[in-house]
Amino acid sequence: MPDHQVLELERFLPYRLSVLSNRLSQAIARNYESRFQLSITEWRVLAVLGRYPGLSASEVAERTAMDKVAVSRAVNRLLDAGRLRRETHEDDRRRSVLALTEAGYAIFDAIVPVALAYERALLSSLDAEERAVLDRLLDKLAGNGAQAEGVLLAAEG
Repeated sequence: MPDHQVLELERFLPYRLSVLSNRLSQAIARNYESRFQLSITEWRVLAVLGRYPGLSASEVAERTAMDKVAVSRAVNRLLDAGRLRRETHEDDRRRSVLALTEAGYAIFDAIVPVALAYERALLSSLDAEERAVLDRLLDKLAGNGAQAEGVLLAAEG
């Protein structure tokens, strides 16, 4: 049998982060789905627009690093449900922007305390210093993403 590269998947950081993210997202998504009939993508759209009203669907996709098609579908479902409204940008009539409706804000305002309580429970095993270190490390890794992606691109070439 030929020798093969070894990848300890359970120690491979991208895999570990992905598994953790999926587990956390699925746990909280069950709550959003059962209480508000929201998918993960729909919640993320509401969350971003609750914080940054007036973004286009493309800007929401960029800010969340989600697929543009998935964001577009979520936006359409939220528009159909009356949770979002689409308006023409005041400075650029060719551009449409999104904002939460009162129904959207009602859901947003109901979910935020649940989301923050979930975060507190998740972080409860860490002391203040560990939480600060985790925050700095996540920021550092996020900032290094472009450089790491360059390694992948170089490997393709």
